[in-house]
Amino acid sequence: MLAVETRGRLGLITLDRPEALNALTHEMVIGVRDALAEWARDDRIAVVAIRGAGERAFCAGGDIVAMRTAVAEGTVAVAAEFFFDEYRLNSQIARFPKPYVAVMDGIVLGGGVGVSAHGSHRVVTERTRIGMPETGIGFTPDVGGSWLLSRGPGEAGTHLALTGQMVGAADAIAVGLADVSVPSERCDELIDALERCTEVDDVDAVVDSLAIDPGDAPLDLIQRDIDAAYRGDNAAVILDRLRASAVAELQEAARTLTQRSPTSIVTTLAALRRAHRLHRLDEALDQEYRVVLRLLDEPDFAEGVRAQLVDKDRQPRWQPPTIDDVDPDRVASFFAPLTDAERARFDTPDWSPQ
Repeated sequence: MLAVETRGRLGLITLDRPEALNALTHEMVIGVRDALAEWARDDRIAVVAIRGAGERAFCAGGDIVAMRTAVAEGTVAVAAEFFFDEYRLNSQIARFPKPYVAVMDGIVLGGGVGVSAHGSHRVVTERTRIGMPETGIGFTPDVGGSWLLSRGPGEAGTHLALTGQMVGAADAIAVGLADVSVPSERCDELIDALERCTEVDDVDAVVDSLAIDPGDAPLDLIQRDIDAAYRGDNAAVILDRLRASAVAELQEAARTLTQRSPTSIVTTLAALRRAHRLHRLDEALDQEYRVVLRLLDEPDFAEGVRAQLVDKDRQPRWQPPTIDDVDPDRVASFFAPLTDAERARFDTPDWSPQ
């Protein structure tokens, strides 16, 4: 499931579950964590790279079906432990003392963003399709997604977070989820060149030498309309603006939002606004951890995973069914510090970086 190897001065991690689009298991999270800890201390390693096996995906997120099963079986602490370790890994990547090159070729979703977009060198290709589709399964963008998407240009990140829209290379760079685009057929060449790098300037030069212009970012063309539609803290008002927009893409966004979990929409908007006021990624991860543990108990999580990933009928029955019915006080409670009872139930301390 995970291949860890050294090649010259390069420490190379390959997410190796191509049949599952390289979705992360807990074992894989621990494996990446341990490899990074070792390479951070090893003077023979000058740069680290991470990639996905196969041609379809870098990483299609965490194994969310396994998380749903754990909750359904009453072993919610198993899910809590996964998220605890995953978020610590995200923080570890962001603080890694050596260049960390993420080769984001193919599909990049959810947890895949967490093990790539916090790196120092984030490479996409013409095959990249990146997104955080959590509102479609009764969840919320996590793995630092609230931090990343709240810091994009204008309200582009809000648009992506609420709708779960997947975007290509140009938009990923424009929104701040990636840095450069490289042709997919040159990804192996990139890895080979990184083996000979000895310092940051070498890595910069290698990446820059292979980078190409990804073209215009489609979201840039409607940025002003996005900013006007998504401003403010009221999800119902945002939905009304999208419905009234003359822009076809925003009308489609309105239709998408009516299919997403209303609780997730309201929660995600609140998470983005709060994350924008925070000063460090670790604070956002701490906030996400509290919210995610509460959402595990909400009916929309089990129902969303059932409809999208288990039965695949694409007909979720959300509770409550509309944004107007979402209780703002309940959403606010998701952000509160964990209680002693919750820490005991989830068998977890408050989240903190390692």
